Amino acid sequence: MNKMNALKTAFPYTLPICTGFLALGLAYGIYMNSKGFSFIYPMLMSLTIFAGSMEFVTVNLLMSSFNPIYVFLLTLMVNARHLFYGISMLEKYKDTGKKKWYLIFGLCDESFSINYSVTPPKNVDKGWFMFFVTLLNHFYWVAGATLGGILGNYIKFNTRGIDFVLTALFVVIFLSQWTYSKNHLSSSIGILSSAICLFIFGSGNFMIPAMMTILLSLTILKNSLKRREEAAR
Repeated sequence: MNKMNALKTAFPYTLPICTGFLALGLAYGIYMNSKGFSFIYPMLMSLTIFAGSMEFVTVNLLMSSFNPIYVFLLTLMVNARHLFYGISMLEKYKDTGKKKWYLIFGLCDESFSINYSVTPPKNVDKGWFMFFVTLLNHFYWVAGATLGGILGNYIKFNTRGIDFVLTALFVVIFLSQWTYSKNHLSSSIGILSSAICLFIFGSGNFMIPAMMTILLSLTILKNSLKRREEAAR
């Protein structure tokens, strides 16, 4: 029963992500099909890699000469933000038992956004709530990629610009959290840090400095943020 409560609580939070993941997953599957890969490839890659941007990059890697060092460095650069996600979730993942291993594997931008910011009701187990958020998002991505790989044989269209779906999804999640939260200090820190780093480092290099700035700022202001959050309740 506890698991079902957690699933029912988690599902509504993942619905906006379902829309984005299905659309982007379809584009990814069709893209792989256009490069000559069967639907098995996007299905297995989405199931085992589960890193959307890196999966798109992997298509070209599969078609180029084998260079493991280059692949490692490229993967580290593309997904470096997950280092900061992991640090931020250390406290959240405590006491989750064996579920922790899947939570670590399945940590993506969208799951992080929900699991970090949402506190489930007292009658819902936190570990199972985070597990089902992660599992549902994983399922949406695998389903979209697999379906795209299958339909790619029959549907041909220009997918240019469809990756903006993911950007739009982040905007919707952010606005939802902004509306839900009474304390906007942490969100303001994120916006200001990103804007400053974008100005200093440029659009191609600002992500990691912005993450480091946000993490450092939130660490320094941790006690102040906790007091503000308690006062807002």
